[in-house]
Amino acid sequence: MFQSIGVPGLVIILVIALIIFGPSKLPQLGRAVGQTLKEFKDGTKEVVDDVKQEFVLDDSKKEKENEEKK
Repeated sequence: MFQSIGVPGLVIILVIALIIFGPSKLPQLGRAVGQTLKEFKDGTKEVVDDVKQEFVLDDSKKEKENEEKK
């Protein structure tokens, strides 16, 4: 995603953020964005783990039913 922006694009974004938020707010903004991204990644990991667990449980139920039919 960020590979297409390049260094000049990042510099422009940083300058715009500096103008909009000021130098005193940038560290707070960076921390907030970082924390939000971390929480998002943790949440998506939980969802993926839940889905994987459901597939494992579903597969084990099917295997048990197949064994009972035999």
